[in-house]
Amino acid sequence: MNSANQSLKPISTRINDSGHLEIGGIDLIELVQKYDTPLYVLDEETIRAVCNDYKKAFKSYSKINMMYASKALCNLAVSKIISDEGFGFDVVSAGELYTVYKSGADMSKVIFNGNNKSFDELSLAIKLGVGRISVDNFFELSLLNEIAKSYNINVDILLRITPGIECHTHEYIQTGYLDSKFGFDLSQIDEAVELITERYSNIRLHGFHAHVGSQIFETSIFPDEIEILIKEIAHVKKKYGLELDEINIGGGLGVKYTNDDNPPSIYDIAELIINKLLECVDKYKVKSPYLYIEPGRSIISCAGVTLYTIGSSKKVPDGTLYYAIDGGMADNPRPSLYQACYSAQLANKPDSNAVNKVTIAGRYCESGDILIKDINLPEIEEGDILCVYNTGAYNYSMASNYNRVPKSAMVLVNNSQSDIIVKRETLDDIISHDLIPGRLKDE
Repeated sequence: MNSANQSLKPISTRINDSGHLEIGGIDLIELVQKYDTPLYVLDEETIRAVCNDYKKAFKSYSKINMMYASKALCNLAVSKIISDEGFGFDVVSAGELYTVYKSGADMSKVIFNGNNKSFDELSLAIKLGVGRISVDNFFELSLLNEIAKSYNINVDILLRITPGIECHTHEYIQTGYLDSKFGFDLSQIDEAVELITERYSNIRLHGFHAHVGSQIFETSIFPDEIEILIKEIAHVKKKYGLELDEINIGGGLGVKYTNDDNPPSIYDIAELIINKLLECVDKYKVKSPYLYIEPGRSIISCAGVTLYTIGSSKKVPDGTLYYAIDGGMADNPRPSLYQACYSAQLANKPDSNAVNKVTIAGRYCESGDILIKDINLPEIEEGDILCVYNTGAYNYSMASNYNRVPKSAMVLVNNSQSDIIVKRETLDDIISHDLIPGRLKDE
């Protein structure tokens, strides 16, 4: 059964009677005229559809906790939509934590993750009442117990472990293999459990958390991970008499950035996960645990597109034909960071025949600022609008003000209505935190 994460485009995408691309019932050229470019566009229908795919796919396992991985894209409106769909949140910073809190989300359904949480961040998490803290290392374990003791409360945790599984994604987005900055390795679990049971009286351990990577297409990864987690639960029960009842297998399910990508269906992954979990529960003689999953990219990525206006062009002696857009690596650093590939169309003439192989260059002062290399597009003119697909995840969330360029606006579309959910930055915003010391000012 197919799921929305397998779509290259938002599910409401179509070509309208004007011959333009339309998403959420709105002509993209009209959006540009109203909000300018570069412009992030999110389709609410697609976000809710993917959330429903996850809920339907896992409905046969009653002890399921869906947690949206906020790092993919975190703002108030997105948090509100996903909270309304019944999801909790995986957050990795005070900023994400505070955003989710201000959106009105149920903080008991929040997990705070990360490999170097500060004293202030952990204190804030406790004050806001997060449901679980995923502890990453011995330093954090000690610090968290100290903070919890100062508040005279007990804190509920999971231990994040490194399961030693290496998935075939870019090395920067692999997190489950042994040589990783994340988590306790398997040889350290006993020491951590002994500290919790014998010394750290303000910490309650509920289970284990692992995350094997991102943009995962390999279906065997999740069953392998479950086997390791359940085996460790059985080990702790046998050695310490401690019956843990939660496992968090992270997220990482892939999406379709180009026609060459073939990500698994949410339904197929869910069946594998549930069957393996039931098998391992029986095999290792433990009770069925609460299962946390943390999809991020697969929920938000295909819901988003980015619109750019095409400006200058250049043909070099080797034949490469460059067209420059009014954005690039500061609003989408993924191609420069780890050679991510994207698909695109001209929003104002999507039906026109592709006649040229071109390279889409960004406007930033780096020779590596190339958004899409060697893409076939129709005849391009200055002022054409380029629609780049599948940009909902890790575009705005990784955006910067490189070259002191203001960050782009974000608009939510649904049922022929558009709403700004992130304002476009201004030049005054750029300098709003700058200060000139008094000794440098003219007398």
